[in-house]
Amino acid sequence: MTRLKMGMVGGGTGSFIGDVHRKAASIDGMIDMVCGAFSSNKEKSISSAKTLGIPDDRAYGSFEEMIIAEAKLPAHQQMDFVAIVTPNHMHYPPAKMALEYGFHVICDKPLSLTLDEAIELEKTVQSSGKIFALTHNYTGYPMVKQAKAMIHKGDLGAIRKINVHYLQGWLSTAVEKTGQKQAAWRTDPKRSGIGGALGDIGTHAENLIEYITGIQIEELAADLTAFGEGRILDDDGNILLRFENGAKGIMSFSQIATGEENNIGVKVYGTKGSIEWYQENPNQLIVKWLDQPKQIYTPAGNGVYPESSEYVRIPAGHPEGYLEGFATIYRSFAKELLMVKSGKTTSVNPDFPTITDGVRGMKFIYAAVESSNNNANWTKM
Repeated sequence: MTRLKMGMVGGGTGSFIGDVHRKAASIDGMIDMVCGAFSSNKEKSISSAKTLGIPDDRAYGSFEEMIIAEAKLPAHQQMDFVAIVTPNHMHYPPAKMALEYGFHVICDKPLSLTLDEAIELEKTVQSSGKIFALTHNYTGYPMVKQAKAMIHKGDLGAIRKINVHYLQGWLSTAVEKTGQKQAAWRTDPKRSGIGGALGDIGTHAENLIEYITGIQIEELAADLTAFGEGRILDDDGNILLRFENGAKGIMSFSQIATGEENNIGVKVYGTKGSIEWYQENPNQLIVKWLDQPKQIYTPAGNGVYPESSEYVRIPAGHPEGYLEGFATIYRSFAKELLMVKSGKTTSVNPDFPTITDGVRGMKFIYAAVESSNNNANWTKM
């Protein structure tokens, strides 16, 4: 099998999310990282490249330098795609340039700093014809795939109620004032955008429920709060949701929920049954029926649909989690890219978050902020 060649923007030594992406990209043996611009500081970028085993001639001081240089290489040597693992304000510039130079892109979420950037990037993806993936990694879990398949096949009947929460406690104190890099940029509107916890984890919740149900949010009423002293951006939010099919929902997210680690949970209620899934216990999908006993599905258990079992990598009883969720997106992205390289037609609806999902995420952020600023008035997405 042809191994794809990845270039990376951001993610230098000491980066949390860059290391996650590198590990995830390598899990299925389809991708090699061959080059990178790992920092906006040239010396740090070159130093990181050495640590990561990147040859000197493929270590770059900026994303502009990398994209221009890689485009000049023979086709069999140049990178096939760019992975962008920078803070939000540096998603749009390298993504747009990479697409314009003919490279496919996989980008961390949310899509961009502003909604205008997101809309412009969507136009660039469409005009370039290149593949664009967004790493909403929770869509990659096998039991999330199972939930999606069950709803799509009508097992739960008509969907009427959707609840989702994403609760963390790591910003319960002012860690951004202690030099903690992850907190510093996430609480800075110049680097994070207009949403704090809303953009960081609220967009995951939004994407997860739309992915599982296939039903879009139509309008929302949001109450956002910055509890942290001196914080400009929200660190807590509660949102009422109305969906396009008439279903109603509730979303709660927080980064000041003291004691919580990474508590993501989703419940979907239909006329025939309901599902529950919790990220901290990812191998179980709880299904409750109107007229049957409760069931618990596991990745290798009976009754699991092919849409889910296709993504199971290890034997029954062995948990798959965070890294594998990212890896599933990378694998699905890689399969599409390999089809392009072999001259085949790509999927009409690829099974990973796309530029369309990214734009919806930005519209969600802007609608929630607008609603909250207007005393939680109902606001269209």
